[in-house]
Amino acid sequence: MRPRVVLVGQLSYFPPVFDSACRAGIDLILVPRSDDPITPARLPAPVVELLPLPIATDPDAALDLLAQRHNREPFDGVMAGNEKVVQFVARAAARLGLVGLTDEAAAVVRDKALMRARLLAAGLTIPDFVVLAGPDRWRDALRLRFPLVVKPTNGYSSLGVVRIDRPDQLAAAVARVHALATARLAEGRPVEVLVEEYLDGVELTAESIAHQGTVRVCGVSYKSDMPGPYFEETMMRAPTRLPADVVTAVEHEVVAAHVAFGVTDGTTHTELRLLADGTPVLLEMAARLGGAGVMHHVIHAATGIDVAAEALRVHMGHSPEYWTKPPARRGHGAAFSVPVGPGGRVARVRGLDGLRDDPRVDYVIGNMVHPGDVLEPYPNWSAYPGIVLSHHDSDADATAFHHYLARNVRVEYEPA
Repeated sequence: MRPRVVLVGQLSYFPPVFDSACRAGIDLILVPRSDDPITPARLPAPVVELLPLPIATDPDAALDLLAQRHNREPFDGVMAGNEKVVQFVARAAARLGLVGLTDEAAAVVRDKALMRARLLAAGLTIPDFVVLAGPDRWRDALRLRFPLVVKPTNGYSSLGVVRIDRPDQLAAAVARVHALATARLAEGRPVEVLVEEYLDGVELTAESIAHQGTVRVCGVSYKSDMPGPYFEETMMRAPTRLPADVVTAVEHEVVAAHVAFGVTDGTTHTELRLLADGTPVLLEMAARLGGAGVMHHVIHAATGIDVAAEALRVHMGHSPEYWTKPPARRGHGAAFSVPVGPGGRVARVRGLDGLRDDPRVDYVIGNMVHPGDVLEPYPNWSAYPGIVLSHHDSDADATAFHHYLARNVRVEYEPA
């Protein structure tokens, strides 16, 4: 019988992760997201079972149901497919005796304030920050040096992340972010807002695999210049054109952060800023595949490392294959997320269909929004309009392709 892993909350219409499972010969039991209209008739190829669980409404009951399923027919691992289920998956792994994060590590990587405290205690470079328990505490952040970034402590996908340049903007920004977090991110716990000094520099991401306490960075990606005031993620490319010593410094920070957070097993997606002097500063880490598998594709196309397949293997208790059989470097990987723009009621997404036959394009993920849907602009992010994943011979080629996409692919909205 082929090995089986429970994949919790992975969007069914993001194919890279499912393709990796096929290559690795691993069957999946998919716990669908509540906003994913998947049916048994439309399961991705490696999914052998659909297992709905009430994680958002009754996590204890969901855990009991998962344990009952494991008792009937044991599976080999359980892995998180999105940010919101990281702590549930850690609880499930502990209860079932499977590989996963500890409860403590899962709590740390879901809380930017806890991450800051751990990085500070470990002696790593971080921006100065304060944590605000409510919007009335905004004056506590006046001691920081402007410009500042205001964000929810448990956010994702740049939801509610705002840059402000002057003290007279602070109170309104904190109130706005706190209200947004209360409405969208409360998750049954008190809402907190993190205010930190803005770091001017290129934004990078690092995708890593950890196994029994050993951490290796699979690849570092360039995430585009993101000066704000909002931080919509549109273009990612790997490998970067950074000098080898800078890449080594980035890898050192990422590995040290795993130790500080207690992340010993699984895959992680880490975001950093690179200062003008080449110093990398770690912003946050997520204990899951970056972008629901988007960053897995970018690294796989660039390095040959099948990050998603290796993550599944680690959650089964196996050592990553690329540690003993290094793959040959392949080229350059790229991802383009269609900008949301001003937001509104969607008329159509222009330009995606013509890309499906482009030999550079590996995936066009275009069924994420539909005519009539309402998209909110950043920082009130609600959905990605579409994503293009591609491969290239050089970073210059990838950059030129992204510039082409920026000119020709866009959301068209109905008149206001």
